Amino acid sequence: MLDHSKNINPISKILIANRGEIALRIMRSAKEMGIKTVAVFSEADRDALHVRYADEAVLIGPAPSNQSYLVGEKIINACKETGATAIHPGYGFLSENAKFAQMVADAGLILIGPSPLAMEIMGNKLSAKAAALKYNIPMVAGTEEAIDDVAEAKKRAVEVGFPILIKAAAGGGGKGMRIVEKPEDFEEQMQLAVSEATSAFGDGAVFIERYVTSPRHIEIQVLGDNYGNIVHLFERECSVQRRHQKVIEEAPSAVLTPEIRKKMGDCAVDVARSVNYTGAGTVEFILDENLDFFFLEMNTRLQVEHPVTELITGIDLVKEQIKIASGEKLSFTQDDLKIIGHAIELRVYAEDPNNNFLPDIGTLHTYKTPKGNGVRVDDGFEQGMEIPIYYDPMIAKLITFGKDREEARNRMIRAIDEYEITGIETTLGFGKFVMQHDAFKTGKFDTHFVGKYFTSKSLKNDDETEALIAAIIAAKLFQKDKNVSVQSSVKKNTSDWRKNRLKH
Repeated sequence: MLDHSKNINPISKILIANRGEIALRIMRSAKEMGIKTVAVFSEADRDALHVRYADEAVLIGPAPSNQSYLVGEKIINACKETGATAIHPGYGFLSENAKFAQMVADAGLILIGPSPLAMEIMGNKLSAKAAALKYNIPMVAGTEEAIDDVAEAKKRAVEVGFPILIKAAAGGGGKGMRIVEKPEDFEEQMQLAVSEATSAFGDGAVFIERYVTSPRHIEIQVLGDNYGNIVHLFERECSVQRRHQKVIEEAPSAVLTPEIRKKMGDCAVDVARSVNYTGAGTVEFILDENLDFFFLEMNTRLQVEHPVTELITGIDLVKEQIKIASGEKLSFTQDDLKIIGHAIELRVYAEDPNNNFLPDIGTLHTYKTPKGNGVRVDDGFEQGMEIPIYYDPMIAKLITFGKDREEARNRMIRAIDEYEITGIETTLGFGKFVMQHDAFKTGKFDTHFVGKYFTSKSLKNDDETEALIAAIIAAKLFQKDKNVSVQSSVKKNTSDWRKNRLKH
């Protein structure tokens, strides 16, 4: 048996190259492991909770992220200044930047994440597809290489069959993505996709795929150590989205059978194995109406929605990331992992669902989080704080856990009702709308949920109903107070009359 002890390099101090709720979430796990933490912050985050919570904090620049959180040199200098030996990038910012990962390695520091090579391969959808194809992972019909010739691309699109999807090779989040319903629209949409991809990622490469008309977005959490051991921690359903970005996630999915779950899990492990993946990662799939699945991409970092996986498996993913980066071997096998209960997450954004989910920046005049059994809130704000305009407008992640999906769903409704936020618009009302909708309750929904079922009137009707109920209650209370006042007055007058009569 191999002795791995010589490869273990205990981490004593971690710099968290992020902000907000994810920075706090990482720090809490590190603290439980007896590891010191260093926060970095921009001028806009001087009073942020993660800055106060950390053992040390370093100012790294002005508010705009391209002058602070996205400047790798400043992050590495902060490590040297504080003696931190490892960097946890969280998600967003530099978390999937292969060049930064290489900078960290060159500086003799530990990146709590995969290798620069794995990031580079999986960071481009085309090279990711090529790696996955080595293991015969199911793919949506389309091109396996970038296409810049419009005429050739149109010809291939006709062969694949409309509707088709034009996708940027270098990015995500819906940028550089166009759905084309018919051949005559293809040229214009391809030019728009190339232009948007160039602007967003500095890379205009695009490819085409058959468009799955009723897709569900299913992702598999994986963990790999430095000794070739890779496991999956089951799936997350992420189909409730707006602007191609997730708003509600749950684990497990309401539609996967044990057989499909095993096949998807095995494929996810193979995708990770194709790049010798280490650390936590997520392999994303599209699931069609026939429950056939196809590889979409791999995210080489911790996902926003990781708490639902933690709740159904009992595994702290951040602690596992740190252990793996320290050189430890995975302490469990695939057979040790079981699904226990059900978890649902709502991303609480400072957005106005009635106005196309546009950001609604302002001050948290009231901020009170829900409590009680089965409720978890990962946040980075407190009452009186402002939501900065410079960053993602997510306030918190509200997660509920139950013995089954129905208990988790009902618990989410209760938690949303208890969550008090005033001063800004949020996605709380939208979350309640989803939880109470028949499509969600029955599990019969896809990534078009918002487009199919949600309009600005959806919440206005609820608001009007709540306002009417509040008015009725207020009127009853007013009438009750009025009656009590009259009765008190009568009693007082009667009492005075009796006293006066006795005097006479």
